[in-house]
Amino acid sequence: MMDLSTVLPVVWFGVIGFGVLMYVVLDGFVLGIGILAPLRQDEAQLDLMMNTAAPIWDGNETWLVLGGAALMAAFPVAYAVVLSSLYLPVLLMVMALVFRGVAFEFRFKAHRSRRLWSNAFAAGSILAAFSQGVILGALVKGLPIADGVYVGGAWGWFSPFSMLTGAALVFGYALLGSTWLILKTEGHAQALARQLTRPLAVVVLVFMGLVSAWLPSLDSRVMARWFAGDAFLWLLPVPLLVLGVSAALWSAAMSARSDLLPFLLAMALFVLGFAGLVLGMWPYLVPPTYTIWQAAAPESSLVFTMVGLAVLLPLVLGYTVWSYRVFRGKITAESGYH
Repeated sequence: MMDLSTVLPVVWFGVIGFGVLMYVVLDGFVLGIGILAPLRQDEAQLDLMMNTAAPIWDGNETWLVLGGAALMAAFPVAYAVVLSSLYLPVLLMVMALVFRGVAFEFRFKAHRSRRLWSNAFAAGSILAAFSQGVILGALVKGLPIADGVYVGGAWGWFSPFSMLTGAALVFGYALLGSTWLILKTEGHAQALARQLTRPLAVVVLVFMGLVSAWLPSLDSRVMARWFAGDAFLWLLPVPLLVLGVSAALWSAAMSARSDLLPFLLAMALFVLGFAGLVLGMWPYLVPPTYTIWQAAAPESSLVFTMVGLAVLLPLVLGYTVWSYRVFRGKITAESGYH
């Protein structure tokens, strides 16, 4: 029979994974709007694109805060190692998110400098997305740790693989952004989004293939279990589902039958990619050094923080669902953020 010291780290791992995934799929499409901003026809079209996210974009970042706070509370060893080793890309991500937020607010109040803030919004979004991909790639690749201490130096996170994952996430967020615009806009903005979705889906699928092909050769051995014994047969549905969802997205991108379906399919690609990584990394939280049990806080701390989580998580879920329900529907040129 399993005791709490065995079960609670798994529960907290699931909570953190859920928080990170919620942030990626929700704030991802807002970052995607910023990534697509340079392709706008004019400032009025960017107004419309940004207005689709104006009521809910800042609430999405709650999930990033929740994931970081949960990591610190439940897995302090992993939190210390990850933050010390990835200090530069984490700092760059935070600065880019702040820069994006300032640009988002200032642009709607600016007149002569509106184009400047439009470009700042795009730059902050691209840099934040790329930094998040670099952090993911560095973590999956494996951090140089000796006797519980990071020994990789200031640039130990830098590698061709982390650069690849950084670029992959930029295009992935752009895909989320284009499918969100299909859902929330009409006319020229929606037509532009439909035209961009198909090539973006192809690029994302290529990046997923490149990353998957690279994973087995990493020192962290993240994908080793995929090829151990008959495990590949059990895990085969994940890549098959990726191909099926990609084909469905290709078809739905230009179909007028459902504006919601492309966005759901794009989110499904992220969920499947996330599931594939988790299945490959398990049970490591910081591969190839710390498992979730080795990095976990004492049992008493896990129980105590779980009480707070039981109150906080339903609140965050509740206002997220409420805000998306209140601001559902299409955004028109007459709808404005002031």
